[in-house]
Amino acid sequence: MHLPRFLLIKLPSKSTNRYLLYGVFIGLALSLTTTSVIDYFQQRKRKHAELTFEPRPIELRSDEVVDGVTGLIGNTPLVRIKSLSEALGVEILGKAEFMNPGGSVKDRVALRMIEDAEEQGLLHPHTGSRIFEGTVGSTGISIATIARAKGYEATIIMPDDVAEEKVKALLALGAQVERVRPASIVDKKQFVNLARERAKNFGSEPTDPAHPSQVHRGHLIPTASSSVVVTTTADDALADNALMSPKEEREFAMKPRGFFADQFENRSNYYAHYDGTGPEIWRQTSGWIDAFVSGAGTGGTIAGTGQYLKSKKEDIIVALADPEGSGLYNKVKYGVMFDKKEAEGTKRRHQVDTVVEGIGINRLTHNFELALPIIDDAFRVTDAEAVAMSRYLVQHDGLFLGSSSACNLVACIKLAKKMGWNNGQRLVTILCDSGTRHYSKFWFGSLLRPLAVNDDYLAKAKIPIDVGIIDRLLAEGSSA
Repeated sequence: MHLPRFLLIKLPSKSTNRYLLYGVFIGLALSLTTTSVIDYFQQRKRKHAELTFEPRPIELRSDEVVDGVTGLIGNTPLVRIKSLSEALGVEILGKAEFMNPGGSVKDRVALRMIEDAEEQGLLHPHTGSRIFEGTVGSTGISIATIARAKGYEATIIMPDDVAEEKVKALLALGAQVERVRPASIVDKKQFVNLARERAKNFGSEPTDPAHPSQVHRGHLIPTASSSVVVTTTADDALADNALMSPKEEREFAMKPRGFFADQFENRSNYYAHYDGTGPEIWRQTSGWIDAFVSGAGTGGTIAGTGQYLKSKKEDIIVALADPEGSGLYNKVKYGVMFDKKEAEGTKRRHQVDTVVEGIGINRLTHNFELALPIIDDAFRVTDAEAVAMSRYLVQHDGLFLGSSSACNLVACIKLAKKMGWNNGQRLVTILCDSGTRHYSKFWFGSLLRPLAVNDDYLAKAKIPIDVGIIDRLLAEGSSA
């Protein structure tokens, strides 16, 4: 029986088969060799980088004795966020700033502002001097903590809608707390403006109780920054005397002073991170870092840390995490400070319209202006996403964090997705504070009872509690 010609299959010759087999083997060998060479050089590069780094401070603290509470500030560990890292195929590392003695990243800023003022001769401990600051809470707690440790009094002016836990912490630390209606920065009664005014009027009192209009005015002391205000109770004649005797100089220095720290504009805020947080992250990662993600309120953290990291490795991506109602996202993306939720008649609050505290603002500070040249991208984070992330972290990692930390981690997911990263790239962010400062506004009674006792604020603000938001965000395809 003969098969039709078209059904006959002509097999390759033995020599052709041999060449095909050689080709397959050579292709596989080249592929494996290329991969091995790349892995080898990557490992060699990392080992070389590790050898060039000094021992990390965090490794040296196990048997150290630090001097007082200020010695505990900084050198916080980096913690791998296991659930998010494994879900994305990247390494998401959080700088555990909630482990500072005052409970937040703001300990660094408060310490630097006070120490810089002392170095400049503007503040002297144990003289009855008082530090004034306008804050939504965390910086105030840090200032109150360090003020007590160093021998100062503290007066904190804050909006009356911040979480109650922050107010209680301030009072427990012996700070004088003044709560005011939230207002725009152009309003004289805005909390920052009031803190500045209180410092200016420090030491002012009636010279004669029978004539209260006759007031002894505190004397302004010149400072290097126009934003920092320092007053003294020394009389004008002594303060104006340019040629004081050593005795008069000692007397002048020991008079009580009022000091307005001004975290928003004070350059010490920036340097606290440029000289501290940034170098710590660089050493802890041995230079292996692909992105730094941070929110911004005053702007000091993202500016100082970002500037330092960029100075060490230019291609590090610095990304902003910005909550709803803040104008910084649009400033970075489009050059305009505006958010649609800030339109007249749409706001729930007088300041930034978000449940997230500590980050987000609708004006440019000097510290944030330092960050603008080095910010590569920005991500908007909704209140619902921040709330969902906080619950997700408790369920999957046992991490009980505050609203700004949750906001930062949502932005990490969005950046990784946008870049198409899934091969071990490293993203570092700031875990600003713990959830213990946010019970009354951001947290609720139980993970098993999503409408429990402390849920009132979220319910009234119509912010859903849906942990599934993070699952869906993690499951989305990359946009790269």
